[in-house]
Amino acid sequence: MAFIRKKRREQQLQLYSKERFSLLLLNLEEYYFEQHTANHIQNKGGQNERKIRGSLKICSKSVIFEPDAISQPIIKIPLRDCIKIGKHGENGSNRYFAKTKSGEISLIFSQVYFIKEHNIVAPYKIERGEMEYVFELDVSGKVEDVVETLLQLHRASCLDKLGDQTAMITAILQSRLARTSFDKNRFQSVSEKLHMECKAEMVTPLVTNPGHVCITDTNLYFQPLNGHPKPVVQITLQDVRRIYKRRHGLMPLGLEVFCTEDDLCSDIYLKFYEPQDRDDLYFYIATYLEHHVAERTAESYTLQWQRGHLSNYQYLLHLNNLADRSCNDLSQYPVFPWVIDDYCSAELDLSNPGTFRDLSRPVGALNKERLERLLTRYQEMPEPKFMYGSHYSSPGYVLFYLVRIAPEYMLCLQNGRFDNADRMFNSIAETWKNCLDGATDFKELIPEFYGDDVSFLVNSLKLDLGKRQGGQMVDDVELPPWARSPEDFLQKSKDALESNYVSEHLHEWIDLIFGYKQKGSDAIGAHNVFHPLTYEGGVDLNSIEDPDEKVAMLTQILEFGQTPKQLFVTPHPRRITPKFKNFSQTCSHNAPLADSPVSPGEESFEDLTEESKSLAWNNITKLQLHEQYKIHKEAVTGIAVSCNGSSVFTTSQDSTLKMFSKESKMLQRSISFSNMALSSCLLLPGDATVISSSWDNNVYFYSIAFARRQDTLMGHDDAVSKICWHDNRLYSASWDSTVKVWSGVPAEMTCTRRQRFDMLAELEHDVSVDTISLNAASTLLVSGTKEGTVNIWDLTTATILHQIPCHSGTVCDTAFSPDSRHVLSTGEDGCLNVIDVQTGMLISSLTSDEPQRCFIWDGNSVLSGSQSGELLVWDLLGGKISERIQGHTGAVTCIWMNEQCSSIITGGEDRQIMFWKLQY
Repeated sequence: MAFIRKKRREQQLQLYSKERFSLLLLNLEEYYFEQHTANHIQNKGGQNERKIRGSLKICSKSVIFEPDAISQPIIKIPLRDCIKIGKHGENGSNRYFAKTKSGEISLIFSQVYFIKEHNIVAPYKIERGEMEYVFELDVSGKVEDVVETLLQLHRASCLDKLGDQTAMITAILQSRLARTSFDKNRFQSVSEKLHMECKAEMVTPLVTNPGHVCITDTNLYFQPLNGHPKPVVQITLQDVRRIYKRRHGLMPLGLEVFCTEDDLCSDIYLKFYEPQDRDDLYFYIATYLEHHVAERTAESYTLQWQRGHLSNYQYLLHLNNLADRSCNDLSQYPVFPWVIDDYCSAELDLSNPGTFRDLSRPVGALNKERLERLLTRYQEMPEPKFMYGSHYSSPGYVLFYLVRIAPEYMLCLQNGRFDNADRMFNSIAETWKNCLDGATDFKELIPEFYGDDVSFLVNSLKLDLGKRQGGQMVDDVELPPWARSPEDFLQKSKDALESNYVSEHLHEWIDLIFGYKQKGSDAIGAHNVFHPLTYEGGVDLNSIEDPDEKVAMLTQILEFGQTPKQLFVTPHPRRITPKFKNFSQTCSHNAPLADSPVSPGEESFEDLTEESKSLAWNNITKLQLHEQYKIHKEAVTGIAVSCNGSSVFTTSQDSTLKMFSKESKMLQRSISFSNMALSSCLLLPGDATVISSSWDNNVYFYSIAFARRQDTLMGHDDAVSKICWHDNRLYSASWDSTVKVWSGVPAEMTCTRRQRFDMLAELEHDVSVDTISLNAASTLLVSGTKEGTVNIWDLTTATILHQIPCHSGTVCDTAFSPDSRHVLSTGEDGCLNVIDVQTGMLISSLTSDEPQRCFIWDGNSVLSGSQSGELLVWDLLGGKISERIQGHTGAVTCIWMNEQCSSIITGGEDRQIMFWKLQY
């Protein structure tokens, strides 16, 4: 998993530098400045004088000596505990330097830490009492500078106020950075062109490392001020796949760069001192990436997840990433849900809803009795109120889970100590019970619980984590009875995360953590209110003038944990589960045969039809022009085809309805109803009647058998823009700002010659309606208006469900996906927008450099007709154009596809109709 991979990367860097030393040996918010090869002289001047070879490291709050021999412990001397610092053997003030050749530095102090003796990770050993250590530098000429630096840092450490300490250390750091610059000799090529250089810090969990950032036309570089853990970190821009702006310490200063597509672990995380430096570097890399990588949004991932192209696990990783969660920042570590509620049974039954946790409630609200107590306290609390005194994700909770694989991080966070043995991560069931019953424990899980690496569950490092009250040593994590091994536990946890139950309810948890129930009245109603400091914008650090208060506030925020950035402000769409792919590796073979609607060895006609459709759409990029005919005098506006495919009916702005024989390739009829343009046409069931809509406010019915106008519906006060028909009902859209629903019986089915129409409903809009479309069951209608609004209507009640202003100009075309879960709209603004029907959320938006006038789609791919005459194939899930196909010489104005998706006809402003075939 992410953290484990991150730790292994750092271990590889340590191998590169051959050091036991790690930045984790520093205190939180401490900097490592420089190192000097030196000897630690034990028993100076005595019979047993001994020199231990190693490296002396000068840090902002401590002096660290790392012996070369791993049998010797690393020595850490806090500067605040130093009594005297100077050259060894000097008398008088520490500021007086005798002109001697001595290369020895003397530290007299009251406390020292011994760390990693024999390279064993264990709680730090502490020795107290006044003592003196002497260090001999290899380069004696540096002694005066080193002593002066130590005295300066000592003064900072001894200041009474924490804010003053931070300010002085920051000034020392900035002075050092100002005196240095990036070493251009580190460029990979002499031909590289420098674009930008600035100061920054490389962020890793719990620590930051100052240095210089440099970007050229081909590479991004970071050079640590201290040369640790390697002289230069270099990333080739061509390898970059994603970049994200981050908030670090609640400030807009972070930038994270990824060279992988799906990994949560980045290649570098940088914190800048000025927001403008961060924004400038982001702009340069983003501009470079525009030509190489498509930018992804939460909405584009939502569509992929809904359609089953992303697993629940993958989707949660993407949401965490977009919400500023990073494995480099333990106060914003990725958060995953508890999904299982049963850690006691011998078998895990994933078909039983009772096995699962209620995902619509935060952890703190799962126990009703505890919740009642918390709500009572909440009601009595003065403003600002909060329900939970601790967060669901914090550095302490992350390391609680990961102490077996990342013990040095726990020691860093807790000043060289492990937690009490009874408070350790000892048992899955115990931890879950405490989350349900504990007065202050509301933590969720981390991605590692749904990964493949079991090392965080096993004490493979043989760490001494203490002894519990019962006498047993803390060792491996105790697993639930239904898990045969750590591997089995992770596999079953993954199966649970990808189960149908979780897939059907995961959107409820997303609403709490990333969505509309995160803040405001909806959060209160969901019992999901945490301390105000945990929320983005909860405090403005720049407005706090007192440096002590600012440092204390920042420390509290970082240690308490932070709520993810809010990604959604409306209810999150549900997953489409009936046909969703099972992503777990072991669940698929457990599905009972009885669940299948078709007997083994059989295929229904519906299956074959679906298979042919799928095959056609998979090969839609292979569309080839077969024939073309110019049969109109103006732009073609509508196409309808008889069931047998032999007759093609078209309408045009030239006011004519034409009947073209595909077999004889001849124009058979040309009918004119008025001198106004016709806007669309359709064939009624039975292929006996063609209906055409007109700009003269009327709808015309034409009998094919009798070759005459059968009837006229005068139903609108302005041009009729689009018509639809289903189950003896006519739906007409008009520029008079209405969509009307009519009941109608075709004349051939009655004894009378004329149609009988009654208006059943009138769907009122604010502006003219340019397009409408029905879902497969004709229970829903979507309309698009002149001002760019898409409206979704419930036809059973004639009420509007959603009104989405998602285009900046006229909506050109709209259509439901085959499963009615989504609506796609195109507009004059060149956008293709996907809307979730259930929630009305805009979940994907792609842009083109010209309007897409018409389209057909299968829910995943789109074939659109553009203003320039090209046919464009869009991969909605990939967020890109897959193919451009040359077509008309003017705009493509209408498009038709047969039920098998094997034949396509387009009409254009060039007055032509074109017949297309799929070649596969």
